[in-house]
Amino acid sequence: MTYFRRYWQLYALLSLPLIYFLIFRYGPMYGVQIAFKDFNLFQGINGSEWIGLDAFREVFAMRDFYTTLRNTFMLNFLDLLVSFPAPIILAIMLYEIRFKWFKSVSQTILYIPHFISWVIIGGIVYQLFGNQSGMVNGVLESIGLHSIPFLTEKNPWLVTYLFTGVWQSAGWGTILYLAALTGVNKELFEAAEVDGATRMKKIWHITLPSIKPTIVTLLILNLGKMVSIGFDRPYIIGNTAVREYSDVLSTFVYRVGLESGQYTLATVVGLFQAVVGLIFVLGSNYISKKATGEGIL
Repeated sequence: MTYFRRYWQLYALLSLPLIYFLIFRYGPMYGVQIAFKDFNLFQGINGSEWIGLDAFREVFAMRDFYTTLRNTFMLNFLDLLVSFPAPIILAIMLYEIRFKWFKSVSQTILYIPHFISWVIIGGIVYQLFGNQSGMVNGVLESIGLHSIPFLTEKNPWLVTYLFTGVWQSAGWGTILYLAALTGVNKELFEAAEVDGATRMKKIWHITLPSIKPTIVTLLILNLGKMVSIGFDRPYIIGNTAVREYSDVLSTFVYRVGLESGQYTLATVVGLFQAVVGLIFVLGSNYISKKATGEGIL
């Protein structure tokens, strides 16, 4: 209590995020029981009848569930291959820049896409890559080349989806890596320069090992999200022509839960995502600690 009275200001600051997590993270866990009930909106959670695992059996028997699960894994895995290395490379490039004014301007430009709504980004994508009115296809046709169906065929749409994600997130993702790079001992670079190391060798033997804990931590967290995916990006950029790829678990929950009113089935899918995500985090953390000695737990 003496310690608490002496540092009560710090505990007061800590109470704000704790209250947030209690209300918005732990509070909603009460609704998980909807997955085990025949939920009726008018009777409420407590008044609805228990049905056990019947809803789980119904979901796991649906063909659309496995299609959206496959697409979720596929898009997240490809995102991991393309989007995860991008901020690392970008952070190292920014760190190597010697002109401070150019570095500041570059960082500001790179951060901007993170603050743009996916609705606006979707509009930009359709203006640039649309089949009929898209600027890119207009330029291709004007120079005698064939237009590319960026948004209406599966493989071109997939490339558009991935690189739009890189453009939107890579700049913001550099913040943590740049913060980690500021803690690198400058004497290591000086010693390497005296030994005749090239810039690439300094990056490989000093810069990358210095941010390895940050890379491992973020990789584990990203692996934990393999079965969950944001709603905005696939819903806005996707369309019926590429639904075989663009339909994911989040859009499936939207269709089943909000459009069809089957709240029990939607809750089952959400619970499934949470449990599988936890397994992925624990599994990837275990493998990482065994392989590299780094982990988050």
